[in-house]
Amino acid sequence: MMLSMETIDKKELSETDICDLFITPSIKAAGWNPIKQIRREVTLTPGPVIVRGNLSSRNQKKRKFADYVLSQKPGVPVAIVEAKDNKHTVSHGMQQALGYTQILDVPSAFSSNGDGFAGHNKAPAVREDIETQFPLDQFPSPRTLWQRYKVYRGIADVSEALVLQPYHTDSSGKEPRYYQVEAINRVLEAVSKNQRRILLVMATGTGKTYTTFQIIWRLWKAGAVRRVLFLVDRNILADQTIVNDFKPFGSVMAKVKNRRIDPAYEIHVALYQAITGPQATDKIYKNVSPEFFDLVIIDECHRGSAAEDSAWREILDYFTGAIQLGLTATPKETRYISNSTYFGDPVYIVIQLRFFLAAYLLINANFWKQAG
Repeated sequence: MMLSMETIDKKELSETDICDLFITPSIKAAGWNPIKQIRREVTLTPGPVIVRGNLSSRNQKKRKFADYVLSQKPGVPVAIVEAKDNKHTVSHGMQQALGYTQILDVPSAFSSNGDGFAGHNKAPAVREDIETQFPLDQFPSPRTLWQRYKVYRGIADVSEALVLQPYHTDSSGKEPRYYQVEAINRVLEAVSKNQRRILLVMATGTGKTYTTFQIIWRLWKAGAVRRVLFLVDRNILADQTIVNDFKPFGSVMAKVKNRRIDPAYEIHVALYQAITGPQATDKIYKNVSPEFFDLVIIDECHRGSAAEDSAWREILDYFTGAIQLGLTATPKETRYISNSTYFGDPVYIVIQLRFFLAAYLLINANFWKQAG
């Protein structure tokens, strides 16, 4: 004989039971799609690495994971929900949830013990409170939290289609890590606001090429760009990019070779040395019009493109009308050369700590001065 909800003693239930019996049904009843919009136990940061002699492992007990991440579309998170068992108060998980909203940079945090919800809104509109408590049957709809997210991130209605353009997915199940998602979303949001020069700082080992692929894919599929030039400084990187992360572009992609940019292709991967040089005949980028490329991505942009007298800089000056995205692991900021002077402040920064990866939202204009 099944027990009704009225006969259940919530104090005897585990946190998982509270989620399954009360929190998840309440979120679903508000209109959230359980397959595409609700994710459970999402790892945000891995635990620190523990080294014992020649062996190493991660401390899983110290990893950070959110009980729920709610997304408008896959890869576009908008809210965090933290669950607690019923021995705790409704708002007991709020500080934890707020910490996770900082990692994902989303405006909405919720906490629940199965009796109701406590909510925190970082982007209150007219007639909206910052802190609220409400019953289980009044969880906000996807539309409500998406509107809140757009206000918080400064996304205009006309840019909605671009910002929500789906990521590339394949049968392997590979998907961007949380900091890659944020980096990708930040770039697309900058493009949606007509920003033409964009700087993205990602430490070595954080998946810069895969992140770049997803940025190009979403902009290309959305029709925001058609022809793309991805500039790299090593031949092996160009070859690996084409056969690995960029492989889904298939027949529309080519490596620039034989001193020729083939207009039959849309995604062009090129060595700096392959399209420019000291002689006029080396500058094959001038064989196409300045309007040919809609997006130019400069890998390792700290190695020369930031300097006004750099040979690489002339490529950027030629395609000045294109969206220009600078990628670097080690931004150069000196008296004579500055990435941020040319590209502006980074839209997102991923730094690598000694034993684990962490993402920091360091986008204010004084960052580099403070960093020395």
